[in-house]
Amino acid sequence: MMKKILSVLLSALLLCGCASIAFAEEFDSFGAYDHVIICGIDGLGATWGKVDSPNFDRIFADDAYRHNAHTEYITTSAQNWGSILTGVPYDVHGFTNDWCSNNERDSTSDNHSIFYYARKQFPDAELVSFNHWGAINHGIIENDLNVKKVHRDTDPLVVQSIISYLNAGNKPTLMFIQLDSVDHAAHTYGGFSDQYYNAAEKADTYLGMIYDAVEQNGLMEKGLFMVVADHGETAGGHGGQTVEESSAILAVAGNSVNSVELNEDVHNRDVSAISLYALGIAQPAHMVTSVPEELFGEWTEKTTPAAETGPLDLLRRFAYFFVMLVENLLSVFDRAGISC
Repeated sequence: MMKKILSVLLSALLLCGCASIAFAEEFDSFGAYDHVIICGIDGLGATWGKVDSPNFDRIFADDAYRHNAHTEYITTSAQNWGSILTGVPYDVHGFTNDWCSNNERDSTSDNHSIFYYARKQFPDAELVSFNHWGAINHGIIENDLNVKKVHRDTDPLVVQSIISYLNAGNKPTLMFIQLDSVDHAAHTYGGFSDQYYNAAEKADTYLGMIYDAVEQNGLMEKGLFMVVADHGETAGGHGGQTVEESSAILAVAGNSVNSVELNEDVHNRDVSAISLYALGIAQPAHMVTSVPEELFGEWTEKTTPAAETGPLDLLRRFAYFFVMLVENLLSVFDRAGISC
């Protein structure tokens, strides 16, 4: 009887329907995006806060970012790209640079990547990964998910491949990009060298080229664009726990993203939670990651002025949240096998 009553209440509220549903679409950013693009810059750390980065500045001028998000405790590439793509700490997924360079994973492996969940949710979606460091494509992202994987030996070739792919009319649901030349400069010349800072500035140029191609091909209309680094650098390399090594850029741009500096507790692996949330995919319980609470706001926030709150708006808010409550109760009943 209780379940029938709840169903009737839900149906009655849905008769207000268009108003409540419109409110839900306007205020709920879960699943509000058709495209998620992640641009990873290996070794960048927090360097764009110290050098000229005009493209980063223009792309994220009205969006969310933090220059010094936390990395994994071990500041090497596989540990961090693994966490960024699986949403679990490095001591859970266990990836190392050597392992990822010499092994492949499939969908029977533990600690699935976000590509696995995207494929389950969207069986026919275009999923793609463009990498300079090829170990990500076969050592972290599963090999049996029909993900288009592209490896190129230089960052300029990676960028050109991305631009050609997008200009050909492809509309990926999930795209991951890894550029490597910043990390290469640090390994060759040191993390505080002029060559390293020059490479960071060049990476900003690549970022602008990628973003412009994304925007010009219509993906930002309902797209989320992120930039993230795996780790930073020191004069002698990386892998330790200094501030320079364990700080990393994390930035998010999209229609319902608030203009805010992300909180100091944000981690680079939160990219996984943000990606799943944006695409409307429930986050698996085992993931140790979260969507920053200040990240998303109203879908129309940056394009229309805030409307005055009148009686009808309050009624819509009440109806929307009551509908969500009833739906959750019904779901609990179903999972528990309760017949009321």
